[in-house]
This record gives sequence, C-alpha cells and structure tokens, in this order.
Amino acid sequence: MSAIIYVIYAFLAINITFNLLGSFSLHRFPDVYTRLHGATKCTTFGTIFAVLAVVVHALNQLHITGDPKYLQMALHSIVALVALLLTNPTGAHAIAKAAHLSGYKPAKAVIDAYENKLRGGAE
Repeated sequence: MSAIIYVIYAFLAINITFNLLGSFSLHRFPDVYTRLHGATKCTTFGTIFAVLAVVVHALNQLHITGDPKYLQMALHSIVALVALLLTNPTGAHAIAKAAHLSGYKPAKAVIDAYENKLRGGAE
C-alpha cells in the first residue's frame, strides 16, 4: 500500500470521528442552540475531510491513469464542499433565529443579547 492510501484512510477516520461527535451532540446537549452548534460544527469539519479524501484519491488516480474523469471528480467535490461551507452555517443561523423568535429560550443562559437587541436595550 502506498502512503496515499494511509492519508485517505486518515482523512476518512477524521471524517467519521467528527460526524459521530456531531451525532452525539444531538442527543447530549440541552437545547436547540447547543445541539445545532455541535451538529453543524462537527459535521462541517468532518465533511471537509471526506472531501479531502475524495480529492486526494481522485488526484492520485489522475496521476496514475491520466483519465480526466478523476479531475472532474475532484473539481465537483470541491464545488460541493464550497456549497456546504456556505449553506451549513446559513441554515443553522436561520434555524436558531426561528427558534428564538418562536419563544424557545437558551438553556442556562445568563444574558440573552438577541432578546435585548429586539427590545431595543443595550447589549
């Protein structure tokens, strides 16, 4: 086995680890905000490594075979990663804002800066 295979396996192991941590955060954290934070951060970070594994594999195969379909696979993976990096935090923000506006308050929050902003108070 070449060193490239070990790099790919390491990227996939990191991906699995962070996606599992994101899954656990959905069960362990007390409210929608911390659950959303844990799941979003972990799965985004894990997916970065999944895409890196695909890109390394594709570039390795491109080097070995010279077939341009591997370059296409790498580029498509990078475009998908950019889309994920743009939409994942945006979606999480929209869900958190909707939860707050619907009256679901953060657990154990001492200061709710967003509530103060909505009421016109100082932060």
